[in-house]
Amino acid sequence: MKNRLSLILVPFLLAGTLAGCQFLPAGNNTSPSADAAELLDSEQQVISAGDDQLRTAVNRGTGNGTTELDQSIDADLKAQARNARAQLEHGLLQVQSDSADPADIWHRLRTHLNMPVDLEEPRVKAQLDWYRKHPSYIDRTVARASRYLHHIVDEVEARNVPGEFALLPIVESAFDPFAYSHGRAAGLWQFIPSTGRVFDLNQNWWKDGRRDVLDSTAAALSYLERLSGQFDGDWVLALASYNSGAGTVRKAIRYNRTRNQPTDYWHLDLPRETSEYVPKLLALAEIFRNPEAHGITLPPLADKPYFEVVDTGSQIDLAQAAKLADVELEELYLLNPAFNRWATDPAGPHRLLVPAERAAEFRTKLAQTPPQKRLNWASYRVESGDSLIRIARKFNTTPGVIQEINEIEGNLIREGQRLLIPRASSSGSAYTLSAEQRLATKQSRQANDGRSKVEYQVKKGDSFWKIARQFKVDMQALAKWNGKAPGDPLFPGQKLVIWKKAGQNSVAMSGNRGDMIRKVGYRVRSGDSLYLIASRYNVQVNDIVSWNEINPKQYLQPGDQLTLFVDIRRSP
Repeated sequence: MKNRLSLILVPFLLAGTLAGCQFLPAGNNTSPSADAAELLDSEQQVISAGDDQLRTAVNRGTGNGTTELDQSIDADLKAQARNARAQLEHGLLQVQSDSADPADIWHRLRTHLNMPVDLEEPRVKAQLDWYRKHPSYIDRTVARASRYLHHIVDEVEARNVPGEFALLPIVESAFDPFAYSHGRAAGLWQFIPSTGRVFDLNQNWWKDGRRDVLDSTAAALSYLERLSGQFDGDWVLALASYNSGAGTVRKAIRYNRTRNQPTDYWHLDLPRETSEYVPKLLALAEIFRNPEAHGITLPPLADKPYFEVVDTGSQIDLAQAAKLADVELEELYLLNPAFNRWATDPAGPHRLLVPAERAAEFRTKLAQTPPQKRLNWASYRVESGDSLIRIARKFNTTPGVIQEINEIEGNLIREGQRLLIPRASSSGSAYTLSAEQRLATKQSRQANDGRSKVEYQVKKGDSFWKIARQFKVDMQALAKWNGKAPGDPLFPGQKLVIWKKAGQNSVAMSGNRGDMIRKVGYRVRSGDSLYLIASRYNVQVNDIVSWNEINPKQYLQPGDQLTLFVDIRRSP
């Protein structure tokens, strides 16, 4: 009897399923949300009709039927209906997803957003709320990202790492390739100098490899892969380590483990910035996964390369390169933000990123321009008192370049000697995004709040801390005014801009008092804390944090080396 009833049920179940399928729109050219509502409503009607027909069939096959059999069939029907609905809803979602332009980068990116996220987690909710309330922030970052995102998604795909990593530059730098933090981190991926050098992102006068779009992206993903390996493939802990360092995360894990507490990211006691870091990325992934649900509109962004890599074969003046490629010089800098000066690095690698639509013309014109004509040259006669450093500064180049071009060994030059020196083809102000011009622009826009501008020439032994005390200004503000971080080195002869309050007198740090300030190396002992060390040497905790680029919530380890600037009259 039961087998016979099963045979009766099958046609109705098939009919219901097929009836639901016939509502699936071919091509889906109408509004996905409207189609979804109509389809689900029709599907519910089909299931309801099938339910009535099934009951009629059962009653005909069994007379009045039996309560037990009816309940069994009713439960089976409901299960089948739920399954049918689930499959239909899945089909709807697939139709909606497929309705997106497959040539759109957002469609491609969403297929790789696979990190689990709890939208009810308070930290994630807080970040989601912020992004919802600041759609203009998303607009600005997407506009900047448009140059780089296709390349980054390519790299993410090639390495098979979470697609969320393609959005990490939003958290790190808001996709500003010239971003520079108080912790000396630079570029889209915000590498500090030491970590940058580990991944061959070297920094010199001509170029900062941490801002190189190709190299920094490869380095960031390699770093995340390496960190993941240190935490048994846990990408969330890898992200936390990218922000605060693997040592900080391991210490937090050990702390929880000794107290039999969970050791996943969400239960660790991490510095505040790190505790908010992963939630920011997961919230962004949710925004980009389903922007309409959060009131965000993403502009169309074609899934095609924005730039091509062109081998230049030699150093080239960036203004000349922009003319050959027929692009704005500013656009060339935005694609090649690693270059600090008016030309590419003479040491290479000799390549430029140019907009894809201009690459062919650029290659053709470049081939017609011999290497010696890719730079302007000046003939300079050495005068009495000249040095390679002085001449290099005059022509905005380096002593090394002058030595190499003129085959000079050592630093000795003679009065009357003729030197061939490369020089910019345009005025310095034309190179708007060179390091010097970025700084000049920042200083010209500096809100001085009634302060007066003072130019200060760095002396031997100076530091930001020492100069800040001399002029009674905040050390971090002083560094920021000059496009630097508090821990950046200063060199004699270097010029700094200082904004003093009207009528403010500087503290006399020269002479006897200045001589009382000493740089001290301190090795952390067991039981030490920032507060104890600051008290011992009569300095501020914030100063120790700035001098050593550390997080105030970071644990000190016995044996750690700290740098202190202390008044020896008040130190122990």
